[in-house]
Amino acid sequence: MKIQDIQVLAVLLATPKKIAILPHRGPDGDAMGSTLALYHFLLKNNHEPTVIAPNDFPDFLAWLPGSETVKIFEKDKENCTKILEEAALIFTLDFNALHRVGEMELVLNQLTAPFVMVDHHQKPDDYALITYSDTAFGSTCEMIYNLILFLDGKKDIDKTIATCIYTGILTDSGSFRFPKTTGNTHRIVAELIDLGVENTVIPTLLFDNNSYSRLQLLGRALQNMQLFPEYKTAYLTLTQAELDHFNFVKGDTEGIVNYGLSIKGIHFSAIFIENQAEKIIKISFRSQGTFDVNEFARNHFDGGGHINAAGGKSELSMEETVAKFENLVPKLKL
Repeated sequence: MKIQDIQVLAVLLATPKKIAILPHRGPDGDAMGSTLALYHFLLKNNHEPTVIAPNDFPDFLAWLPGSETVKIFEKDKENCTKILEEAALIFTLDFNALHRVGEMELVLNQLTAPFVMVDHHQKPDDYALITYSDTAFGSTCEMIYNLILFLDGKKDIDKTIATCIYTGILTDSGSFRFPKTTGNTHRIVAELIDLGVENTVIPTLLFDNNSYSRLQLLGRALQNMQLFPEYKTAYLTLTQAELDHFNFVKGDTEGIVNYGLSIKGIHFSAIFIENQAEKIIKISFRSQGTFDVNEFARNHFDGGGHINAAGGKSELSMEETVAKFENLVPKLKL
C-alpha cells in the first residue's frame, strides 16, 4: 500500500465517523472475515461501522463474531440505503468492481462519500479514493491484517479480530494449499493463533458442519460429473430441479467444484449451477498449475477472479452453456 494512501486513510479515520463496510454479492469466508475484522477494528477506534452485505451469507459463517449485526441489503433496502447515504466513508472489501454488489450498485453510484478498496483480484476498477489492490495476496483478510498494521493498530488485534482474519485466510487459501500461501501467510496465522484463535475448532465449524441434504446434493453433483481426461478437464452440473429436490440453501454448493481437481490427471474443473430466479447459469472454475481460469472466465463467461479460481455466468440454457464449454475445452492449453 502506498505511503500517501496510508496517510490519507489515517487522516480520514482520525475522527469518529459513520462507516459502511461492503463485501461482494454471495459473500464467502474471506469476504465476511475481512469485513467483520475491519468492523471490530473500527468499533474499537470509536467509529460507527456497519457491514452491509448485498445478499445473505451462508449459514456456516453465522458463528463469526459480529455476524448478527450484518445488514442484508436485499432484505431491508430502505434502511440499508439510508445507512449508505449517511456514511462518511465506504470500504469495499474482496471485490474491485461495483457491479459485484448487484442491485446495491445503483445506490453506490449516487454516493459522494469517498471509497476505500481492499482487494486481491485482477484488474481493479477506478472508483476508490484509496485503492489497496495486490494480486500477490491469497486473501483479502491477509491484506486487512496488513492494513491494521499500517494504521499502527496491531495492539487492537484481539481474539475476535484474529478469528475473523484467520477464517478468511483459511478459506481463501484452500486450507493453506493454494499457491499464494506464503511463509508470511503462515507467520501471520501463527500470530493469530497466539492471540487465542481456536485453529482446531474453526475448520470443524466451516467444513464439518454439513446437513444430510447437502451431502446428498454433493452426491448428485458427483454423479453428474463429466471427464475429458485427454484435456485434463472435468465439469459438474446441478439443475434448479436438483437443487430444489435436495433442499438447497446458500452455501451448499461451496467447494464442490474442487472435487474435479481431486482426480488424478485433472487440472481444470468447472461447475455449472442453474439459478432460475436470476435466469442464469452460475459457474465456478478452478485450476492447478499455470492455466489461467480468470482469463478464461473473462473471455467466455462474463466473469473473472484469480489465475486458479474464478467465477462466471451464462444466460444460455444449461444444455447450451455446457455445449459451449465442451466446444472450448479442446482448444485449451493445459
